Amino acid sequence: MSDLPLTGGCNCGAVRYEVTAPLVAASYCHCKRCQRRSGAAASANAHPAPGGFRIVAGEDMLRMWQPPGGGEKWFCGGCGSSLFGRNVSHPDSIGIRMGTFDEDPGIRPSVRQFVAYAAPWEPIPDDGLPRHDESRHR
Repeated sequence: MSDLPLTGGCNCGAVRYEVTAPLVAASYCHCKRCQRRSGAAASANAHPAPGGFRIVAGEDMLRMWQPPGGGEKWFCGGCGSSLFGRNVSHPDSIGIRMGTFDEDPGIRPSVRQFVAYAAPWEPIPDDGLPRHDESRHR
């Protein structure tokens, strides 16, 4: 794990965050929503301990979309950078988009979820990580 606090933010620099508690897990999500949100075959997310994530600048620039039956997707209203998701029904309710950290967060994804929806144009690598057809929380 990298030294705390971990910092990160959006492309235009308007929104900044910090993580003040250790990251407890990281995961890849292959769901269609993450594919469309990120433009990639999977989204890498890091999950901090409860209470360990906070916005330190640009809260007024944050925008949120919540799909039916899904968690909140938070992004910068200025540049569109996807920053984090929140789903209070999951034990690790915050998922920080790993590409938004300023430095290496010191954790690696250890599981893949929603692989039933994996992009056909990019096969899932044979990396030995556990795979779940749906959410890993079911």
